Amino acid sequence: MGTLLVITGPTGVGKTELTLRLAETFGCPIVSADSRQIYKEIPIGTAAPTAAEQARVKHYFVGTKSVTEEYSAGAYERECLTLLRELGERRKVKGEREPFAILTGGSMMYIDAVCKGFDDIPAVKKEVRESVRQAYAEKGLEWLQGEVERLDKTYWEIVDRQNPQRLIHCLEVTLSAGEPYSNFRQQGNKLGETLTQPISKRDFGIVKVALTRPREELYDRINQRVDAMIEAGLEEEARAVYPLRHLNSLQTVGYREMFDYFDGKTSREEAIRLIKQNSRHYAKRQMTWFRADPTIHWLDAKEDYEEQMDYISDWLRACSMQ
Repeated sequence: MGTLLVITGPTGVGKTELTLRLAETFGCPIVSADSRQIYKEIPIGTAAPTAAEQARVKHYFVGTKSVTEEYSAGAYERECLTLLRELGERRKVKGEREPFAILTGGSMMYIDAVCKGFDDIPAVKKEVRESVRQAYAEKGLEWLQGEVERLDKTYWEIVDRQNPQRLIHCLEVTLSAGEPYSNFRQQGNKLGETLTQPISKRDFGIVKVALTRPREELYDRINQRVDAMIEAGLEEEARAVYPLRHLNSLQTVGYREMFDYFDGKTSREEAIRLIKQNSRHYAKRQMTWFRADPTIHWLDAKEDYEEQMDYISDWLRACSMQ
């Protein structure tokens, strides 16, 4: 079927233009692996591809959902694999090294869902999510720990017990499904569990490339990017979705800080400063995740796109010969 080329890396590193040029060169579409660019109401704060960029190359999974829709990495895996098989069958590549599509984005779980397989976790019911989070806000971490230990002893043995987000997710799924969260975790994940089943095989080759820059350079780019978002209308975009601020789709950098500003909890200047700071922290977490993947080819991001494309072509050629 050919090769799926994956271009990833931290936020602000410079994936967009390189990916566009690669797609134009290979004559293939771009498939977004960004968990927030999929929402049509928030293109500015998610740095979604512009209309001009989408006119250059066909994009998938950009602006196709509403923030009001429940969506998960498991749902993305199913929909994306269906699309990739259609694209691979539709496009007859000239050789195994030529990609039939380029998967790009910085959402670590979305990348892993497509490349490695992801547990089929049931959707969380809205009323359950609201109930669990309200109880956690009132009763705290100790209550949350007790509930997870009581309802899912298997997961309790492996989870980071000081991480409320993982505990909350376990409890939400358990209560929504009516059975322990661990029952759905057949493949394991980054927590170090032993795999109980082999990861689903893909019927296409995968070559993963992650872009990197010196830390100070990356952080400066992130700061400039936030300034550009503010100038482009991030505040107005956030105000438009403010009535929906409780939705999980809006619990992300850029919107949380603006919502606090609208609520009078902070100033506009402080909100912008925090967006920059939290974006930098997110980039650091992304790099930690990517560095743990031994299958990634690392590439210094630079403005010499031809040199970067030559490296990637060499990797594609080498991987097809293995």
